[in-house]
Order: sequence, then C-alpha cells, then structure tokens
Amino acid sequence: MTEKKILVGMTTQELESFAEQMGEPRYRGRQIAAWIYRKGVINFDAMTDLPKGMREKLSQIAIINPLEVVDVKVSSDGTTKYLSKLIDGETVECVFIPHGDWDTICVSTQVGCPIGCRFCASGESYARNLSAGEIVGQVLIAKRRDNPNIVFMGMGEPMLNFDNLVKAIKLLNKEVGIGARRMTVSTVGVVQGIRRLAQLEIQVNLAVSLHAPNDELRRKLIPAKLPPISEIMKACWDYFQATKRRITFEYVLLKGINDKIEHAIELSRLLKGLPCHVNLIPYNPTVEEFERPSENAIEKFRQTLAKQGIPVTVRHEHGIEIQGACGQLRRQYLTVSERQ
Repeated sequence: MTEKKILVGMTTQELESFAEQMGEPRYRGRQIAAWIYRKGVINFDAMTDLPKGMREKLSQIAIINPLEVVDVKVSSDGTTKYLSKLIDGETVECVFIPHGDWDTICVSTQVGCPIGCRFCASGESYARNLSAGEIVGQVLIAKRRDNPNIVFMGMGEPMLNFDNLVKAIKLLNKEVGIGARRMTVSTVGVVQGIRRLAQLEIQVNLAVSLHAPNDELRRKLIPAKLPPISEIMKACWDYFQATKRRITFEYVLLKGINDKIEHAIELSRLLKGLPCHVNLIPYNPTVEEFERPSENAIEKFRQTLAKQGIPVTVRHEHGIEIQGACGQLRRQYLTVSERQ
C-alpha cells in the first residue's frame, strides 16, 4: 500500500506541483494551501471550491495534518495543552496560552529532549526530531486567532533540529501568515545554531536558557556536553551585532541552588552591556529533587538584577495545574492504546 502524502509541511509551490501530479491545474494547489494554512481546515470535504471528485481522491491519497489530537487538558485560565499522536505512534505536546489581546502557542521541535536538564520533564526520554510539518501542525491545531506569538520552547532543543526548525519558521511566516518577529527560538546554548540563525537574517527572536551564572553550577543542572558560558556569550554578542535584536535569557530559579543574591550579582556581570532581557522562571513542580523559591527570594533576586541595570521580569506561569508550564511538557504517552 502506497503511503499517503502529508500536506502540512508543503509550500504553496509544492502543493501546486502535487495538484499537477493529480492531473489538476496548478491553481488547485494554491486553493489547497489556502484551506490548510489560512483557513485551518482539517478535512477535505470542507474545501468547497474543489471539485467533489478531487476531494474524494485527496482523501484517498493524502493526509492534511500529521498530528492527531488524543488528549486535551484545559486550566482555569484557559491555557490548553494538546497531546498529539504522530503517524509513527510517538506523541508530542504543545500549549495554547491566552493573554487577553493576544495568544501564545508553545510548540515542540523534538519528541522528548536529548539535553536532559535535571529540572525539566521533557528530558526524561528522547525519540527523534520532528519534521517541519509536525512542527507547523502543532500551530494549526492550537491556533485560534491570526498572528499569535510562537515560542519554540516546548519539548526538545530547537537548534539540534535546525533545518526542520527553519523550514517550519518559513512556512509559518509565508504560508500561515505569522510575522517572524512574533516567533522566538529558545536554545540551551547550542553555539553553532545561534551562529547559523544569525546568518539567515530571519527576524525571529532568540532566547537562551542559561539557568546558572557559572559553568560549574550549570554543568550540575544541565548534564549534556555544551560549550562553556564564555563561548555562549560570545555567540550572543555576535548574534546581536548581526541582527540588532535584543536577546532574552531564561533563568529557572531553584530553591537554594541558583537563587542566591551572589548568583544574581554574578549573572548581572555576565550580561552587563549586552542588550538583553532576563525572564526569571520560578521552578514549576516536575521532580522531587527541586523546590520553588519563596516569593521573597524571587523578589530579592529580581531586585538585585534590576539594581545592576539588567531588564528583568518574573514570568507569570500558565498551565501549572495541567502540567503545561515551562519544564513540564513530556513524552507522556507512547501509544494511544497504552493510555486507555
């Protein structure tokens, strides 16, 4: 049996060629692209400007989205976590976060994560990279309004899936119509990826997950072999010089480990002079090994950075009650049958 063609992940030009291969005019491919990317349809019957015979044939030879939603959890603030099954049976999570006048969609780039940060649930297991279509498919599932913010901060290290990440960014920009400046790529410090992204001149935002102000402490929290902080900072400076875009630094606060005043002072010295913003993320419950700092400790850390001239915000987390906050996404169910 011939495998069905997956349409999400194809450009308009590729869909035009696909229509031609079906014996249809090229403009039919443009119509399919509009239905999938702009109107968000999930079945071929909804493509009402296509001939009935073409719709029937499409249902036999093609699949629109490679993701099938198998579980949805909604928190009291409207944050929604989607668990989706991929064609090979693997699963991935993404999160929709409402903010009143705008939305944010947090998407995954890998099934699990190979980095293995000790405080993050995503690193409990790793299977593979996601395709560009599987990345874009998450956005199409969660998207409710035009031009949401997209943060590549879900499961996985985006820079270790660089080619598919970039293809997904271009598809979201050109096909779905989401502004590049509304997208943020997060990395734990993959220097080669930071430099490659700067060279592409794509106007996306960069967020670096630092979590410690020195290498000794960082190695205890992040076991993966990564460049020293000095090399990461050099790449960040070069990124700013190339793009003129301010960099965000993510810093998970862990009680008694990296939340002391001396850590804040050391962090401020590290970032001094670089146009940046620090997001402080009080630890979200994942494993028993770590605890969330007190509100007083969080505020003292923030004040210390601010007094040193570092722009800083304490992130208000969404979706903690549904395990949908930062660090809580995981490769939760291997197969649909296992969860039933």
